[in-house]
Amino acid sequence: MNPIISNYSGFDENQRAFGSRAEQIEFIYTKRLLNKYIAPNKTIIELGCGTGYYGLYLSNRCKSYHGIDVVPKHIEQFQFKINEQDLRNVSASLGNATHLPEIKDDTYDVVLVFGPMYHLPHRERQKVIVESKRICKDGGIIMFAYINKIGAYLRACIDENMKSGYPNAKTNKAVLVDGVDDKLPEVFYFTMPEEIEHDITQKGLSVVRNVGVDYTFSPTDINKMNDEQYAAWTEIMDFMFDSASCTGTSNHAVLVCRK
Repeated sequence: MNPIISNYSGFDENQRAFGSRAEQIEFIYTKRLLNKYIAPNKTIIELGCGTGYYGLYLSNRCKSYHGIDVVPKHIEQFQFKINEQDLRNVSASLGNATHLPEIKDDTYDVVLVFGPMYHLPHRERQKVIVESKRICKDGGIIMFAYINKIGAYLRACIDENMKSGYPNAKTNKAVLVDGVDDKLPEVFYFTMPEEIEHDITQKGLSVVRNVGVDYTFSPTDINKMNDEQYAAWTEIMDFMFDSASCTGTSNHAVLVCRK
């Protein structure tokens, strides 16, 4: 079985955005970023749409939205929501972001790639970049979400070092050299802001912005914060969100490009 499909068969992606305070941060800041580039007249496609979290959010903010995901369970759950809410401008289908023959060139105003870069090695990520560029209209926006090598590893070192023994030489090689998760090397792949910027510019796209969406700190400690402390932490995150120099210290980040 495809390792991505196997991984998500035992994971409830449907609830990921509604978990703890720390788990919600990625979605809060990603939506803030989306709001800068979405308009009622825009057509949107999302590659790696999961169970439709962003599709539902964007349903009344765009002209049309189509979600594609490689995991059958995700599309089934998303389609149920579409039917339940009678969303006429939202659709979803199974597909692979590396090869989208069913989609014509220059079709969408905005292409969101909010999952594939997490789960594909470098060679396959290049195919996703090429396909995303192909299906995007000239002058359109493409957003690539990715996992930072340093941000993800720092978070593990801060939050799990006593339990997992981070940092260590073996994990250093896996993350920093090979760009893979030390525990699930066939499922999660990491990169760095400058690396992904190099890849997209090599394919003829221009960088608009590269921003972190869930800055490194202990999720356990975030969830222990009282409201006053969390308000102060939010102020710090807002500052980092607006500071390009902080992007590499985020667990997840989003590269905004223009075709």
